[in-house]
Amino acid sequence: MRKSISVTFFSMVATLLVLGTAVLGCSEWLLFSRYFAQERYDTLDSVADVTQRAADYIVQQAALPKGAELDALNTKLEIIGESAEAYLFFTDEEGRILIASNPEMVGTDIVGPELMEKVAGDQPYHTLSTLDGVLTEKSYVSVRHMQDAQGNNSGYLFLCSSGARLTDFKEEFWSNFFFSACVMLLCASVLTSFLMRKLTDPLQKITDAAQRFGGGDFSVRVEGVEGEGEVVDLAHTFNQMAENIQSNDNSRGQFMGNIAHELRTPMTTIKGFVDGILDGTIPPDMQNHYLQLVSEETGRLARLIQNMLDLSKLESGEYQVNARMFNIWETLTGVALSAEQRINDGMIDLEGLTMDEKVLVYADPDLIHQVAYNILDNAIKFTPAGGTIKFHVEKLGPEVEISIWNSGQGISPEALPYVFQRFYKEDRSRGLHARGAGLGLNICKVLVNLSGGQIRVESQQGEWCQFVFTLPATAPQPQRHEAPAGRIRSARAGGGPRQHEACQLNPRPDCPPETGGAVWSFLVLEWILDVSGGRFETFP
Repeated sequence: MRKSISVTFFSMVATLLVLGTAVLGCSEWLLFSRYFAQERYDTLDSVADVTQRAADYIVQQAALPKGAELDALNTKLEIIGESAEAYLFFTDEEGRILIASNPEMVGTDIVGPELMEKVAGDQPYHTLSTLDGVLTEKSYVSVRHMQDAQGNNSGYLFLCSSGARLTDFKEEFWSNFFFSACVMLLCASVLTSFLMRKLTDPLQKITDAAQRFGGGDFSVRVEGVEGEGEVVDLAHTFNQMAENIQSNDNSRGQFMGNIAHELRTPMTTIKGFVDGILDGTIPPDMQNHYLQLVSEETGRLARLIQNMLDLSKLESGEYQVNARMFNIWETLTGVALSAEQRINDGMIDLEGLTMDEKVLVYADPDLIHQVAYNILDNAIKFTPAGGTIKFHVEKLGPEVEISIWNSGQGISPEALPYVFQRFYKEDRSRGLHARGAGLGLNICKVLVNLSGGQIRVESQQGEWCQFVFTLPATAPQPQRHEAPAGRIRSARAGGGPRQHEACQLNPRPDCPPETGGAVWSFLVLEWILDVSGGRFETFP
C-alpha cells in the first residue's frame, strides 16, 4: 500500500520525537540520580564530621566505655542519626559492630569481609548497598577510616541513609516526565500536522494539475500557491512549463494550418487551371499561358517542400556543415547578380556592393549564400519602385557584421518579435506578396545560428527595414596535442658496443601536431625498444 508523503513525514517526525524524548529522559534521570546520590553522600560526610569527635574519643581510649558512658554515647549517636535521617555505627578491623545509633545492631551484625576489603583505603568510601544484609534496604553508605592517637588503624565509621527517598523521587520524576512528554508530543503532532498540510496542499494542487495536464487539458495552471520556498518554485516552474507546452501546442496547430493553407493554395490553382484546360473552358490559344502559371505554382510547391525538408534536416542536426574561410563580399555580390533581373525590373538602386574589399568569415559558404539570398529576396519584394537596397560589412572584433538595408514600408513594431517565426506573415490576409510561404526568414535564423552567429531585424515603419547578422571572423582554434621534439637514447640491457647510440626524433612533417601523430610515433618507438631489450628516454 502506497504511503502518502504526509504519513511518511509524520511517522518520521513522531519517531524522532519519541527517540529524542526517551534519550532526554534517560539523560536527565542519570544526571538527577547522580546529583541526588552526591547530595546524600555530602550530607553523610557532614554528619561524619560531627561525629568525628566521639569517634576519636572511642579510638583514643582503645577500649569500650562502660556503663553509663556507653549509654550516653549511644544516645548521642541516636540523636545525630535521627537529625540526619541516617544510621551510624562503628566497627573494628574485622567488621564487628561496636557502637551504633541503633543499639540492637551492636554485637549482632557483622559487616562481610569482602566489603571490609573495599573500605580499607585511606579515602572515604561511598556505595549504595545493604552491607551484605546488615541493612534491611539499599542505602547510601559513607565509610570513613579511623585512627588512634598513634596513627594506628582502629576501626571504621559507617553512616547509612535510606535509599527509599530515591525510589520516591524516581516515581515522581518519571510521572512528571511522562506527562510533560505526552503534552510535548501532542503539541508537536498538532504543529507537524499543520505544517504538513501547509506543505502538502500545494503539492496536491500540483499533482492534480499535472494529472489534468497529462490528460490533455493544457489550460490548467497551479493557483493559490504563494510565498517562498522550493514548493512555490515548483509550482511556478510547472506553470511556466505549461505555458511553454501550450504555446508549442498552439504553434503546432498553427503550423499544421499554415502547411495545409500553403499546400492547398498552389494545388487549388493547379487543379483549376488543369480542369479548365481539360473541359475546354480555357481556349487553346491561352493554354500555354495557364500552363506557365501551373509550372510556377508547381515550382512554388516544390520550393515549399524543399524548405520544409531543409528545416527538418537543420533542426535535427543531419546537415553536415562544411565551414571554411571565405570572402563575404564575393557571396553578397554573387547573390545580387543572381537577382539582377528582378532588381532591374523593379528599378531598385543597389548601394555598398564592392569587389575591391576583402572581409573573411568562417562559415559554410552555401549556407551563408542561402541566408543572403533569402534576405535580399525579401528586400526586393518590399522595396518600392525606385527604392534603394544597401549592403554593409564591418569587422567587429572576433565577428563580422553584415547588414542588408532596404527602403519601403518597413515592419510594424508589433510584428518585429515574430518575423523569424515559421510561416509568419505580417499581412495576414495573404494578399500582398502572397506567394511567400513565410519560411525564408526562419531558415535564415536557423542557418545563422548554425554558423555560430546571431541575426536581428531593425525597422522604422513607413521608411526602412534592415536585417543584420554576424559571423565568426576566424576559425576556432583546435586543441593541440604536440609531442616535444627531442632525442631518443637506446641502450641495450646487456651493454655492448651500441649501448650509447642516440638518434634525433622530430614529429613527422606529414602528421600535424593536433592529430596526435607525434605522440603515436613516440609510443610505437617506445614499444619497439622495450621489446628489443632497450630503453626509452627523452631529453631536450
